[in-house]
Amino acid sequence: MSAAELTTFPTIATLHTAYAAGASPAEIIAATYRRLEAVADPGIFITLRPEHDVLADAAALGPFDPDTKPLWGIPFAVKDNIDVAGLPTTAACPGFASTPSETAFAVQRLLDAGAVLIGKTNLDQFATGLVGVRTPYPVPRNAIDPRYVPGGSSSGSAVAVAHGLVTFALGTDTAGSGRVPAALNNIVGLKPSLGSVSSRGMVPACRTLDTISVFAGTVADAHAVYGVIAAFDREDPWSRPHAGAPARPNALSPGLRIGLPNPASRKFADDLESEHAFDLAVADLATVVPGPVRAVDLTPLFDVASLLYSGPWVAERYQAIRHVIETTPELLHPVTRKIIGSASAFSAADAFGGLYRLAELRHAADAIWSSVDVLMVPTYPRPRTMADLEADPIGPNSELGTYTNFVNLLDLCALAVPGRFRDDGFPSGVTLIAPAGHDDLLAVLGGRLHAASDVTLGASSTKVPAPVEASSTAAANEIELVVVGAHLSGMPLNHELTSRGARFLRAIPTAPDYKLFALQGGPPFRPGLLRVAPGEGTPIATEVWAISAEGFGSFVAGIPSPLGIGTTHLADGTTPKGFIVEAEGLKGATDISSFGGWRAYIRSRAG
Repeated sequence: MSAAELTTFPTIATLHTAYAAGASPAEIIAATYRRLEAVADPGIFITLRPEHDVLADAAALGPFDPDTKPLWGIPFAVKDNIDVAGLPTTAACPGFASTPSETAFAVQRLLDAGAVLIGKTNLDQFATGLVGVRTPYPVPRNAIDPRYVPGGSSSGSAVAVAHGLVTFALGTDTAGSGRVPAALNNIVGLKPSLGSVSSRGMVPACRTLDTISVFAGTVADAHAVYGVIAAFDREDPWSRPHAGAPARPNALSPGLRIGLPNPASRKFADDLESEHAFDLAVADLATVVPGPVRAVDLTPLFDVASLLYSGPWVAERYQAIRHVIETTPELLHPVTRKIIGSASAFSAADAFGGLYRLAELRHAADAIWSSVDVLMVPTYPRPRTMADLEADPIGPNSELGTYTNFVNLLDLCALAVPGRFRDDGFPSGVTLIAPAGHDDLLAVLGGRLHAASDVTLGASSTKVPAPVEASSTAAANEIELVVVGAHLSGMPLNHELTSRGARFLRAIPTAPDYKLFALQGGPPFRPGLLRVAPGEGTPIATEVWAISAEGFGSFVAGIPSPLGIGTTHLADGTTPKGFIVEAEGLKGATDISSFGGWRAYIRSRAG
């Protein structure tokens, strides 16, 4: 195969550009199999589909149609604990294998969107591990440096993407399996909000904590795939109706508050190269999100993480494979058997004790989100070698989960993004973490941060493309809403917008025909925006948000007098609906127009 085929990473954009120029899926699929031969790693796939079967699927797609099939002709792979009809599901345990007659809900959505399945990938057996070596099959080799572990449990999926064998791959993530292997192979790992992607058709590890995850070369591709698979599934008891498909990612809200680990929470196991790489990522962050960051004590998060394997949640893993471990334990990998077998030490009372302890720790962790919107942490403290795992199969695995184990227990979403390489040339990376439902926010921030790192995609020589963001206007099914006070991003009532799926569009002042008043009462303290005669007012800072018609209706129904919704006139000439105040509400109010906006007024009161 040509050098260009080996070094160019196949993103959705580059493949669709090629298709639009006349390339055929048969050419792309053939190049995929030539690339696979060149990589020569027998540990990546457990089941690799015959090339002629994949070519037949590609031929059945019909004419190039990215509008109705957004993943038309895009090759992908699936972790082998997720069902595909007609292909065996092994969960890396041959004695457990069965061939399902039905395809997993999320995989079927990808096929319906035009994606082309190449095969099913290797993993830490029963998705138990963060190292990728707990498999009876050949261990996938780290795509960047085979001396290091590939990361798990979604090892094959991550390595397949890093080599550009596929544009994206599905993994699963309970304790970091969708993030650690991404960082170790220099790719993106998207761990969605729990319940936003159906888990029907997935072999569970911890059913209450599992989610299907996405690996891709770019944040844009990972998020595009998430946009296809995120959907409510009435047949999945863990699917969440409110999670829904994500809105288009858009510009970052002004005043976005980023938290970083405080000095005591920076855990690198004395690895100076990893610490330096993280500092470089922090410097890149400063170019993406101007303004101060906040040091955060992650102790409550680390305490939560300790529950996952040292507490009764390991019993949930036991339940997932109960029949195997009680009837044919010899089928299990020795390390997997040892870890899951330890569940016998826990009682039902211990399970409740763990739930109570988690509730206490969650209460402490919630305080973090009152001061920051996003946490940025290292994805792993330091990379670990194959030799490390041979000497100690447990300790390095636990260390790799330092910054990942707590995320699903606390119902958070996360995005692992490659960052500057270590001084020794091995990839590093960071993970962005936010409360559930903020997957879009992480996509925008992550896309910008990835581009700022100026690294390549996976093991290729392709540079990170500039992020493409949506326009700053509402979609056809959305209403633009202007906010000026407590509903601004970072303010006490902003959750009333975000909980309805609203997304930030732009920050822009009003036309110079307004006055702003601080109304009586509170908390929460509220402003009133009043339009006045030309020449009597001043521009007032606002934010414009996009919200669905349904969300707009329920939002407006909760607005108390003397506030209301009317037409606002903005500096860009647009006239969206927004907050206004009745004249009656100005009795006893203070004119604060000189501050230019509510945020500046609140800062003056605080300082």
